[in-house]
Amino acid sequence: MAHTERAALADDLAGLDGSEWARQSLCGRWTVEEVVAHLTAAASTGRLAWLASVVRVRFDFDKHNERQLARHRGATPAETLERFKAIRTSTTAPTGHTAAWLGEVVVHAQDIRRPLGMPRQPSIEAATEVARFYAGRNFTVPSRTMIEGLRLEATDGPFAAGSGPMVSGTTIALTMVMAGRTAYLDDLTGPGVTTLRGR
Repeated sequence: MAHTERAALADDLAGLDGSEWARQSLCGRWTVEEVVAHLTAAASTGRLAWLASVVRVRFDFDKHNERQLARHRGATPAETLERFKAIRTSTTAPTGHTAAWLGEVVVHAQDIRRPLGMPRQPSIEAATEVARFYAGRNFTVPSRTMIEGLRLEATDGPFAAGSGPMVSGTTIALTMVMAGRTAYLDDLTGPGVTTLRGR
């Protein structure tokens, strides 16, 4: 599924112009091009290389990410895209949590697509895998903490988790909110949405 989602994102990126590559993504201060470079880095860094990198920066994960991003970004957006295409079928990852690295491409693809008005979304199967992983633990994002005491139910697939005030919406909208993307809160309904906004 990760390979499929990477290929779909590469297809979407093929027609971007310079201003679109420089567009602000939903991922913090990163531009579209920087998010793509980050995805390349994540699929190019094994466990030992990742550990060595974070030790060198004294476990400052922001600094680690910035260094990896700079390393995998091309001299031009076209080169950045070619580097991303080259890792499409990579199975390299910093840990064995496969759903987490599927989550990398599922979430970051929407970080890119939403600001650019691209309609494509990941498959329900891929989004469901990531949603279940995020609902079950805090990993790279405090997703489990985000939804504590709430009931989440997808309107387009089998995902459901938790108990409490209801939050419903598409699987990808629920996933993106668990990943901290507030832009997707407006896609959700139910009495639990107010709690999510507060968090």
